[in-house]
Amino acid sequence: MGLLGAVVAAAATAGLERAAAKLPKEQRAPFERTNHRGETVTLLEGPVAVLGALVGVAAGSGSGRVKAAALLAGSVSGAVGAYDDLAGATETKGFRGHLSALKRGEVTSGAVKILGVGAAGLAAAALLPRGTKGVGAVVEIVADGALIAGTANLANLLDLRPGRALKALAAVSAPVAVGPAGAVVGAAVASAPSDLGERSMLGDCGANGLGAITGTALAASLPRPLKVLALGAVVALNLASEKVSFTKVIAGNPTLDKIDQWGRRPR
Repeated sequence: MGLLGAVVAAAATAGLERAAAKLPKEQRAPFERTNHRGETVTLLEGPVAVLGALVGVAAGSGSGRVKAAALLAGSVSGAVGAYDDLAGATETKGFRGHLSALKRGEVTSGAVKILGVGAAGLAAAALLPRGTKGVGAVVEIVADGALIAGTANLANLLDLRPGRALKALAAVSAPVAVGPAGAVVGAAVASAPSDLGERSMLGDCGANGLGAITGTALAASLPRPLKVLALGAVVALNLASEKVSFTKVIAGNPTLDKIDQWGRRPR
């Protein structure tokens, strides 16, 4: 894991968080939401964490092309996620809901986000260095793009309880040796106290942005067999989310529930 990127990302995220807390109330108001307890939290954690992670990626070690891919994936996914946070309606949810609306000629903010994250994933995948050429390279780019976009969406699906998405992203990123993964860990560590304390949440911006950087790190570092397994798991979990509540599954498993409760306020 890139230690320099982690340290820089943590410091940048902490500094940006302090700056965001000093914004006038009228500027913070559009980012306020109600959490699962019915309490008011801010979505400013999302842009703060993504910007902090992007600074960490830029400052960290690693291949220039990998860093460029992570910067592209994280910034675009974070931006379209922020658009969905601020402009999105809650009536339409999930891939099926947004795509069905698109078929009816209704372009939802969620559809914009899906297309934006997908395009960012493919573009980032095309930037990654690879040894194959021709058809093999095209197949790898499509697979890597799906892994990046799928990881970004999966992180968003986990952002339903305090700290859940941050724990998952940090757990996946920590073992990866590529620089961008370290930046995600640093941003997650700096964001955790406010998120676990239920003062803020990642929202679509933070979850999609950090998830896309994590997916890029996985695509750049995993050997092909592990990458195939990772892609299969990401696709399966995204599809399962259309039918299954992750919160219910986690609550019903003692081990997962214990991990989910680490650092959180008592129920």
